[in-house]
This record gives sequence, structure tokens and C-alpha cells, in this order.
Amino acid sequence: MTATSAAAAARATVYGYPRQGHHRELKKAVEGYWKGRVGADALRETAANLRQANWRQLADAGLHEVPTGDFSYYDHVLDTSVMVGAVPDRHRAAVEADALDGYFAMARGTQEAAPLEMTKWFDTNYHYLVPELGPGTVFAADSTKQIAELSEAVALGHTARPVLVGPVTYLLLAKPAPGIAPDFEPLTLLDRLLPVYAEVLADLRAAGAGWVQLDEPALVQDRTAAELNAAARAYRELGALADRPRLLVASYFDRLGQALPVLAKAPVDGLALDFTGPAAANLDDLAAVGGLPGKRLVAGVVDGRNVWINDLAASLATLGTLLGLADRVDVAASCSLLHVPLDAMAERDIDPRIARWLAFARQKTTEVATLARGIAQGTGTIAAQLAANRADLASRATSALTRDPAVRARAGAVTDADAHRPEPYAERAPAQRARLRLPALPTTTIGSFPQTTELRTARADLRAGTLDTAGYEQRIAAEIQDVIAFQEKAGIDVLVHGEPERNDMVQYFAEQLTGYLATQHGWVQSYGTRYVRPPILAGDISRPEPMTVRWTTYAQSLTDRPVKGMLTGPVTMLAWSFVRDDQPLADTARQVALALRDEVADLETEGTPVIQVDEPALRETLPLRAADRPSYLAWATEAFRLTTGGVRADTQIHTHMCYAEFGDILPAIDDLDADVISLEAARSHMRVATELADAHYPREVGPGVYDIHSPRVPDPAETAALLRTALAAIPAERLWANPDCGLKTRAWPEVRASLDHLVAAAREVRSTL
Repeated sequence: MTATSAAAAARATVYGYPRQGHHRELKKAVEGYWKGRVGADALRETAANLRQANWRQLADAGLHEVPTGDFSYYDHVLDTSVMVGAVPDRHRAAVEADALDGYFAMARGTQEAAPLEMTKWFDTNYHYLVPELGPGTVFAADSTKQIAELSEAVALGHTARPVLVGPVTYLLLAKPAPGIAPDFEPLTLLDRLLPVYAEVLADLRAAGAGWVQLDEPALVQDRTAAELNAAARAYRELGALADRPRLLVASYFDRLGQALPVLAKAPVDGLALDFTGPAAANLDDLAAVGGLPGKRLVAGVVDGRNVWINDLAASLATLGTLLGLADRVDVAASCSLLHVPLDAMAERDIDPRIARWLAFARQKTTEVATLARGIAQGTGTIAAQLAANRADLASRATSALTRDPAVRARAGAVTDADAHRPEPYAERAPAQRARLRLPALPTTTIGSFPQTTELRTARADLRAGTLDTAGYEQRIAAEIQDVIAFQEKAGIDVLVHGEPERNDMVQYFAEQLTGYLATQHGWVQSYGTRYVRPPILAGDISRPEPMTVRWTTYAQSLTDRPVKGMLTGPVTMLAWSFVRDDQPLADTARQVALALRDEVADLETEGTPVIQVDEPALRETLPLRAADRPSYLAWATEAFRLTTGGVRADTQIHTHMCYAEFGDILPAIDDLDADVISLEAARSHMRVATELADAHYPREVGPGVYDIHSPRVPDPAETAALLRTALAAIPAERLWANPDCGLKTRAWPEVRASLDHLVAAAREVRSTL
């Protein structure tokens, strides 16, 4: 096909769409089902209505092909485990008794059975449930969900393309099941898994699928020759199937690198590639391998992970180059739109001068359709859209709203000494022990306590004007009193104020920093029914006034025990926001760090003895390619040290990380130079304690012994066993006992029981030292 005919054939599509609905209907229905207020049929009806609304919106926007199978009650990787029959033995009876309840048991756990481990989906803030596999795993195809959703879309008149997690990525994301040797490699199960995928593909073809998309984002990471050979074998076998739909293999988040020629040569019918950010290198790489003659290329030229409008002219230029490299070129967002909010038009409180720069999922589908029409019918047909886009881009580039000369001057004056504490840890530790006077295995929590309905209602009433500021502050003060009293009674050693005034660990700070924008409806799924509203970082960052000092010092006034000041670190402030794309991330991180440094200084001045600066996103933001990591880690760790580098030796600095593969960044964790680090460890069976010991980590560690993302309450014996496992790796004088993460998502009865058990376990183990 010539470039002209390829352009004429161009169509618009996306890989996936936000699941929650305009008013988070899915969250409410699922949580209602868990509480027994919503029946299974009502939950399924809500889900079907949301899927149909999504497809209708996509079709109305001008998309020619809609995705199916991307919708999920909880997580699409968990859906894949169900599709291939990879149900852990401890959950099998529950799944066989009731498929829906068993599904949620795998996600959340029960009192009798722990849930699947949860970790981050590549370098995003989305969490997936890790498949558990072993040499004895027996796969079995279950196409029920995929066929049902495809049939729904087809019945409504849509051209639909089922989207599945590809077999290679599925196995590369999996881990050995509990009790299986840790060196077991799930990829060795590929030959056992491929027939199951073949069966699913045949089922989908029989149900009317013309194309099926197989997502292989794991191939954008550095892969060994054996892993690349496995990918080649997988798609050689699937491509050779006689009874299959056409196959579109998709990658996103970065460039394919060495995997590109592997997939380009495979007997599949098309590739979907990301051409944004670092993945723009796919353009030259695709030309270098001779393009995709005779195949379909789906070009991800609209950024699916950030909220800024697309440069339509630049995307058209990229598409024009691509037209000569494939038999057919279609237009898409760079990845699933799951990672952005639903509709920018729902935001009424954002400055109109800034609102014109924003594109959420609905706006991005319009951009995709516009670009497809431009290359199919000529740019003259989209002249008005191109002119408006040029004006919006120019408005942002020249706006004074994005730049503060004083902030830039301060950031430019930072020296290396500013990012280091004067005393080494060996000198700080004795000073901190003398000041804090803590027992062995001191107990603490990560920061937040349950965000009750009463607290959320008080915040809503304050916004609505039905509760005045004085009344709201009385409510917050009373909650802090209750949280401090509970911790004292429970016997916790280092207390927190519970963060009742905070809506979110990033949004709360963003609302008090210049340069940030908060949304009202910009919800994005983090995991399961947990949705967050990432703020938008639009301009230079500064702190006009203290943000946390008042409530921290109030909490300290209620107790003689030390109370931690709680801050969100600079990398997490970036990672869990939609960041500006008009300057290097390192520059933005330095601005945020300096603003937080001012807060740390004020907390210390007011006598706060322990200050925790959370950086759960440090690992999550790690570039997917090893060659890109050193520069990132250099500025990321510098930003943390710049935040904390000005404190006295006897002020103890904590940090916290959770739900990520920490083993990849152990030297960087050391470079943070925090006095104490707390990490998620319960779901991963205390693996991180061994990793830290093997890396000779020299400072204090609190590996979590209570999984806060599950409603189950571990008993004291289970908690003590985890502490003993940690003690086998970390000396008692450097070991803390704490939950995996903050407690805001849990109910008070679970929290009371779990923390009572945690303290009892710590005392039991302490008595044996």
C-alpha cells in the first residue's frame, strides 16, 4: 500500500478507557457489594452501563474501533489470572463456590487467606495484583469475561477489539508462589501458557473478533536474550495458529529497543507503538528495521499519561513519516487512558487561561480522532482545530502564570552542601537515641488513621459553607485528641496525629503550594476502588506559609511521647501529580524540595523531634531502561536530601516507601541518608528485609508487619513471626515495628485490633532479646 492509501485508511482508536464513570459509579457499586448493600446483579448492571457509556462516548468522538476487555471490577492483571486459570490454591475453593466473591478474595484477602501481592504497574501509580505461579501451575482457559464484553459491544453496533495482557508480559510480571523457590522463573511456563492463549483467541474469533490486541509493555524494559527469544517463540506460535483473529501486539511507556525487530519479524498482523516522550525513539528504530510492510501500525502519538493538550502539528509530522513505514497507519493515544481523568470540561474552578491547556480522556479521544481525520482526509479538513491548537500552545509557552523569577533564582543558587546533613549517621544516631529514649523494636505507624465518614462529611460541609472554619477546626482537633489517646493506650512508641485534615497525601500539599492546581473531578484509579485526584503542576513552586506545623504541634501538646511531623517527599509530589512537560523534571523536583525544606525547618523550630518525608514513588518513577536510571536517581535522591539536609543531628528523619520492587534501588535508598526507613513487607513475606541486609544497609528499618490493603486482621502470632523473620536480617537495635502503609482506607475496628496485635507482637519479641 502506498503512503497515500495508508493515509486514506487511517482510523482512530484507543487501548483502554477510565473505568470508574463520571461520578465513580463503579467504586460505589463495588464497595456497596462488599458491604452487602448492592447485589451481584445490580453490580453487573452498573458495570455494563459504564462500559456501554464508554463505548458510546468513544464512537461519538469519532473513534472507529473501541477496546473491550479493558474494563475491570478491580484489576486487569487479576482478570488475566482468572482468564488463564492461575488461581492460588488458598483461594480456589472460594472461586469455585462463587466466582465474583472469589475474585475479590484474591484481590483483598479474607481472614483465612492472604490476598495476592500488589505492586506498581511499570512506572505508573496504578497497582496490579501479582500472579503467583510455580512449577506445578496448571493453566486452563476461561474466556467468559472477554467474550461477554466483546458481545456487548458488537450487539451495540461497535467495531470492537478485545485487549488482553500478552503472555510474555503476564509471565514476566508474575512471581513464585509462596513456598516456591525464589529463583523459580515463571517465564519457564510459557509453553504451558500458550495453548491457553490459543484457546482464548479461538473463542474470541468465534465470538466475532476481527482483531485482538495483546499488550506486551514488559518488552520496553531491558530484556535478556532468553526473554527476547521467548517473545519471538510466543508470537511465532500464536501467529501460526489457523483459528485466530488478526493479532495486534502493543507496547507503551518507552521504546521497544531490541524487542522491536523481534516483533516486527513475528507473523502477527500489526504492532501498536508509543511515539511520545522517550518512546519517540521508536520512530527511528522502526525505520531502521525496514518498517512494517504488509502490516498495520497503530501509532500512539497522543500522550495517554499526562493532561496537557497535544501538539497536533508535531503529531501530524510524526504520522506523515510513519505513513511510508506500514501497510496501514492508525492513530491512538500512547497507552490506555486509564491513567488520566475522564473529562476536563467537568472542571469549573480552574483558571480559564490554564483550562485551555488541558486534555483529559474525553479530550484526548477527540485529539486522536482529529489527527486520524487529518491524515485520512487532509489537513484542510482540520484547519480550525489546528489553528485553535496553535493558539493554545502559544498561550501556555508565553504565560507569566508558569514562571516565578524568585523561585528560579533560589533553585539556581543551591549548592551541594545544601543537600547533605553535616553529621554522618554514626554521629546522629546516638544523639537521636538520647533525645527520643525509645525501647528496642520501637512501634509506630506510617501516618494516616481512618478517614471516617464524619471527617469526609466535615470537609464537604466546609466546602459547601454549611460548616464554618471554627466548627471544622474543632472537629479536626477532636479527632486528633482521639487518635493520640488511642495510640497512647495501645502502647505505640512514636505517635502521629492521624492526618484528619488531609484529603490526600499529595493534594493536601498541592493546595497550599503555588504553581499547583487541584481538580474537583479529576479521579484516577490507583488500585481496586481506590481513586485519587492527582493535582496538576502548572507553574513554579513555592510555599507561602506553613502547611503542617499547626496540627503537628497541637498533637505534640497532648502527649509526652514523640509525635512525627508528616510530609510528602518531592519525588512523590511529582509522581502523583500531572507534571509540567515544559521543563526538566529535575528542575521541578528542586523547586518542590526547597518548598518542603522550609516546612521541615519550621517543624524543627517548633520542637518536632521526628519528621517523616514519604517517598513511596521513588521506585515507581524509576525509568524503565537501565541506561536512563543513573541521572534520574541522582536528582531524585538530591531532592530528598535537599528537603531534609538542614536539620540538627538529634532530629530523626524518617522516610516511607510501599508497593514497589525496592531491590532495584537499594543504593538510592542508602543515598537518601534517612535515619529510619519504613517499607511495605507483609504481602511480600519480608523479602525487603533480606534485600536490605544483603546490601549492607546501615541505618534503621521498619519493614511492615501488617498489610493495610486487606480487611483481614493478623493475629499477634502472625505479626510476631514476621518480626522474627525481619530480625533474622536486621539487628534489633536498628529494627522498628509498623504497618505497611497509612491506615486511612481501613475502618477503626480493623485498625484498633491490628495495632493492638502489632504492639503485643513487638513486646513479645522484645522480651526475647
